[in-house]
Amino acid sequence: MAAPARKLPRPFTMPWGSGVVAEEASYGGEWHQPCIQLLEYMDGDAVGTVSVRFCSYTHDGRFQRNPLMVGEDDIEGLREALQGAPRLRNLLRRLLEE
Repeated sequence: MAAPARKLPRPFTMPWGSGVVAEEASYGGEWHQPCIQLLEYMDGDAVGTVSVRFCSYTHDGRFQRNPLMVGEDDIEGLREALQGAPRLRNLLRRLLEE
């Protein structure tokens, strides 16, 4: 199941800096919407850098402040969603390369 598209870019704020969610891959799973985001920092200590955030949303669109748990059934949906986020996909690929 596809997750609803959220507007990009959109702002975020962390204690060490703020910026925009530049890319996002999300999937509508049975219990929640697992999500992988590319964060671009534009202000603060991390300005000019990017991070990957693993998070989730409820089915009614609320951000979850808990660890992302992805079931085996969610993997294919997230993989397909990453096709629309090339910078994020390439960054994650580096996790697997030696």
